[in-house]
Amino acid sequence: MLPLLYHEYILDIKRCYNEREQLITETKTLEIEGIRVLFVRSRRAKRISVSITPFHGVRVSVPYSSSYSQAENFIISKMGWIKRHLEKIKHYESVAESVKKPESMAGTDIAVAKRKIEARLGILAERYGFAYNRVTIRRQKTRWGSCSVKNNISLNINLVSLPEELMDYIILHELLHTRIKDHSPRFWAEMDKMVGDGRLMRRRLKNYTGLLSI
Repeated sequence: MLPLLYHEYILDIKRCYNEREQLITETKTLEIEGIRVLFVRSRRAKRISVSITPFHGVRVSVPYSSSYSQAENFIISKMGWIKRHLEKIKHYESVAESVKKPESMAGTDIAVAKRKIEARLGILAERYGFAYNRVTIRRQKTRWGSCSVKNNISLNINLVSLPEELMDYIILHELLHTRIKDHSPRFWAEMDKMVGDGRLMRRRLKNYTGLLSI
């Protein structure tokens, strides 16, 4: 008969091994109608879901309660939607590939980009009477800019790759958040006074979403 402490030690090893096994991701790649699809088993997923992102393509989360065959049939049923979105993604990818990545820029290029954004921020703040605390300019993968409750503004360095009117739109958007913290009708009315049609600018900006992925 094993000593109690030794027995508990063996159980701990088995428990750690089982937990490690659960962390191993099970994947499967198929080509469906000429499109590469990555299927990933997920313990968190409650249902089969599909996502499409620039440079990563089509990814399907498959819960353990569903089979790969069910997931494949789901993707076939959504193929029209997937193809339409892949066409949009191609445009995002082409835009992103045409722009030099910030991490590959020379130090002087990064400095020039930051100075350009800071200068434009200062000009627009003075023109419209805005005041902010401090500004941070860096590479961001999920957003063009933000404004904190303390009126600290953060801007994406890739703003320099946008058309000038869209760069101004983002800067003014964050400056306006120093006065109005939400996206209420009042916020958009004030944006329209500065840029003409704030919602149109927002729609145009979606064409450059791929720049956030580089």
